[in-house]
Amino acid sequence: MKIAIGADHGGFDLKEELTSFLRKQGHTVLDVGSYDNQPSDYPDFALAVAEKIVGKKAVRGILVCGSGVGACIAANKVPGIRASVSHDTFSAHQGVEDDAMNVLCLGARIIGPRLAEEVVAAFINARFSNVQRHRNRLRKVKEIENSS
Repeated sequence: MKIAIGADHGGFDLKEELTSFLRKQGHTVLDVGSYDNQPSDYPDFALAVAEKIVGKKAVRGILVCGSGVGACIAANKVPGIRASVSHDTFSAHQGVEDDAMNVLCLGARIIGPRLAEEVVAAFINARFSNVQRHRNRLRKVKEIENSS
């Protein structure tokens, strides 16, 4: 799977670990930065990851900042992005299966690397269920998005 990954300075170290983890799992990783732990702004990386997804250069995205919240807010401003903070495996896979989540946001100050790997694996391995009620809800979400 092609996965776009980005992080600000607060998430840089965890992004590096997750990039290595994903590549070892056989995924193609598009690293949009940051490329060091010098101060940087999460909206820049949220936009870069989102653009890879809406431009069909990546299927899923992962964003890492201090809490995951800022990057999540920024990513959700891009039409077609359904991002969520998840620090547990259930919401990571359930968000994909029920809600067609396409960006996972993590807080490097909240989650450790081993649990982050488990959460990422749950997110990457999940598939949208395509159950009618979930399709109906996704359609309503898209209607909200398109009405703005």
